[in-house]
Amino acid sequence: MNPDNQFDVIIIGAGPSGIFCAYELVRQKPDMKILIIEKGRPIEKRACPKRATKVCVGCRPCSITTGFAGAGAFSDGKLSLSPDVGGHLPDILGYDKAAELIRESDDIYLKFGADKNVYGVDKQKEIREIRRKAINANLKLIECPIRHLGTEEGYKIYTRLQKHLSEQGVQMEFNTMVKDIVMDNGQAHGVVTDKGETFHAPEIVAAVGREGSDWFSHICQDHSVETEVGTVDIGVRVEVRDEVMEFLNKNLYEAKLVYYTPTFDDKVRTFCTNPSGEVAAEYYEHGLAVVNGHAYKSKEYKTSNTNFALLVSKNFTKPFKTPIEYGKHIARLSNMLCDGKIMVQTFGDFQRGRRTTEERLCRNNLIPTLKDAVPGDLSLVLPHRIMVDIKEMLLALDKVTPGIASDETLLYGVEVKFYSNKVVVNRDFQTNIKGLRAIGDGASVTRGLQQASANGISAARSILNTLPL
Repeated sequence: MNPDNQFDVIIIGAGPSGIFCAYELVRQKPDMKILIIEKGRPIEKRACPKRATKVCVGCRPCSITTGFAGAGAFSDGKLSLSPDVGGHLPDILGYDKAAELIRESDDIYLKFGADKNVYGVDKQKEIREIRRKAINANLKLIECPIRHLGTEEGYKIYTRLQKHLSEQGVQMEFNTMVKDIVMDNGQAHGVVTDKGETFHAPEIVAAVGREGSDWFSHICQDHSVETEVGTVDIGVRVEVRDEVMEFLNKNLYEAKLVYYTPTFDDKVRTFCTNPSGEVAAEYYEHGLAVVNGHAYKSKEYKTSNTNFALLVSKNFTKPFKTPIEYGKHIARLSNMLCDGKIMVQTFGDFQRGRRTTEERLCRNNLIPTLKDAVPGDLSLVLPHRIMVDIKEMLLALDKVTPGIASDETLLYGVEVKFYSNKVVVNRDFQTNIKGLRAIGDGASVTRGLQQASANGISAARSILNTLPL
């Protein structure tokens, strides 16, 4: 066996969970031989031409969703500092342990340059008023302190983390896809890449993000890795003028509100609010376009609009077992109608069941920040039940911050979160295959930067605990 291909730990994916796993491993055991394999580019080579051209040129792989730091590098960079938000770590580790790990991972972000300001901790009078209005509208306000990195500042922080890992001797193979995980007799002991190389290690950590969840679901299926049917999150990205969201933005930055709809009793939640931000498209394998949003720290890039996601959470029962494909199917319908682009519709047209036209869109006071979005009709894409859920949620939100349910409010479709391949893991994030651990968003363990980062630290310590004394 080639000693150059032999490692102590192989981490698949260089998103936050993989980064923080490697960080903790070398912090505690500097001589450990670690390999991170990432299908995308190193962070200094990640650049989206659309920032300048306003048009997607179809980079493969997409620099927005792949590369060092994963989708987090170009996200709004919000760190949710409460275990109540962002994943299932409290269910797996217990609430107090999850909170402790979140504090530790937050300290690391601060060490590498994160803004020390935290939103949602010093405006108790205003938050009480928001909560009162939410209760009157049958909405639940989830209080969660937020540390905002900002898209461009988050990029700098992850650049420093990449440099640190490299200096600590962590080997990183970029532009490399893991084709398969080598397993036999119920044990994982290596990976095979698309370049024909095989790397070996007694510990394999699958740390793929949402972009890699479909790949990992097939790996699980092929190798009998135990999984459960996870939740499907499908919805739209809402865009309004900053003035409409001013009170919420100023006092909470991101208001996390949950609603159970009166018609179907479905759970709908707000997610990823971007004050003075812009709506963006994300591209996955085979050119699948879904909508997302960003916000920058620098005033140079700020807009006059706020955007946020409304996601409807659906749990399915047997015989359904392909939640990721279900979400992609809905996204493909939208792409089909818009020639591979994102659809936009005014809420007025959405309620009236008619297609938004270029002419009616031009009448709006609200100017879309996603310039190549195509006016259309979301009723041709989203199931009726999800349409009703979104309408009822917006009408409820209008009681908390009037103006959200204006006819001019923009709805972009579709937003889908591909983390529905729920891998069954124990407290050490060990799967039923010995030597294979699953962490992060792609395994449906976490749903955001902070819990993913905390998850990486916890998995690293579990690995270190298995080493001989």
